[in-house]
Amino acid sequence: MMKRTILALTFAGLMAAAPAMAQDHGTPQPPRQKWSFSGPFGKFDEAQLQRGFKVYKEVCASCHSMEMVAFRNLAEAGGPGFSEAQVAALAAEYKIKDLDDKGEAIERPGRSADYFPSPFANPKAAAAANGGTMPPDMSTLGKARTYERGFPWFLIDIVTQYQEQAPDYITALMTGYEDAPKDFALPPGGNYNKYFPGHAIAMPKPLSDGQVTYDDGSPQTVEQYAKDISAFLVWAAEPHMLARKRVGFQVMIFLLVLAGLMYFTKKKVWSAVH
Repeated sequence: MMKRTILALTFAGLMAAAPAMAQDHGTPQPPRQKWSFSGPFGKFDEAQLQRGFKVYKEVCASCHSMEMVAFRNLAEAGGPGFSEAQVAALAAEYKIKDLDDKGEAIERPGRSADYFPSPFANPKAAAAANGGTMPPDMSTLGKARTYERGFPWFLIDIVTQYQEQAPDYITALMTGYEDAPKDFALPPGGNYNKYFPGHAIAMPKPLSDGQVTYDDGSPQTVEQYAKDISAFLVWAAEPHMLARKRVGFQVMIFLLVLAGLMYFTKKKVWSAVH
């Protein structure tokens, strides 16, 4: 009876501590969003990826590189759905540093096989242009950024296969800029963001209503921009997500069939043994 009481009190204490564990020094948890690509059968929304790419190109690309993504990826299955001609025209807008046949440094129009170039010549130049802090590369932000959900939520996430902490966090970060409270000591050059750990972030508010024009009639609001760029960054970090999900589903079917065959084989082999 005593053991049961101790276990019950321990579990109750963990449950009570869960919100505190999930937060980082008063940082609220990002609101959970609905994503078309969530779950084992989810898939990317092409229109949303195209809008997200437009936000990246017109807003984010001036500071953030995406050096692990090639222009040709934009035309691959499961992505934004651009045609090869559109990708070629887009790549040609960029200047790529290269060498000519004599080994001389040149700049040429981009090709579909090229990767997105950095907006800065080198990391030191990037840091110097941004108050001493180099903006992170966006190639893997859709997977790298996350937050602690705490107990028991991380156990529930395993069962429900919830893996969208990164886009939830990025969306919250883009919409979390506020005026700093009067009792908050904001460092020089810092900006207050309620979802950023410590609340002081070097990046100024990047989005505002009406900043990017959408051609499909979608709302031109900070909230919509934030969700679209978040979805695009998830795709950029894992452009072959749909293929991975498809293979995973096929493997599960194979294992179930194999398990059934093994079960009936065992029964057949050992049927004469009493």
